[in-house]
Amino acid sequence: MNVCARAAGRGDIDELLRLYALLEEEMIPLEPVWPHADGLPSPESSALESLLDDPDTTVLVGEIDGVPTGMLIGRRESLAGRDGRLQVGSVRYVFTEPAAREVGVGEAMIEAYLAAERAAGVVLFDAHVTPGHRLTKNFFESKGFSARSIVMHHDDRDDE
Repeated sequence: MNVCARAAGRGDIDELLRLYALLEEEMIPLEPVWPHADGLPSPESSALESLLDDPDTTVLVGEIDGVPTGMLIGRRESLAGRDGRLQVGSVRYVFTEPAAREVGVGEAMIEAYLAAERAAGVVLFDAHVTPGHRLTKNFFESKGFSARSIVMHHDDRDDE
């Protein structure tokens, strides 16, 4: 079995949309506000095209034997603070199809992303993880990530 990660291109839009839809389907039960708070803007195809064109964004496809089974979208961002010059590589989305998990697809994607950002001089990294998504949290912790901020949320509609 050949597991790898590669840069996504315009020819991958349909696969990226398919994978993103699966990610969204997985996230909504964990956090119903996810599509509005953390998801891609509509239309998703245009959002993905913009991300592919953005020099500060990395879009990767994870594959098993040449078949796309995962995606990672990371963006280089400036940390707010005293001087705003610190750059952080921020993993916004990482997803591997459930049937393809635990065979190294996610690892291939995160390692490729970290290597590319480190080569560009980035030494700080964030990963956005939804509370309750224990597998993703464990995955990032195994790569040396730890929480630096937690956003608390309340939805008054839940009180009705």
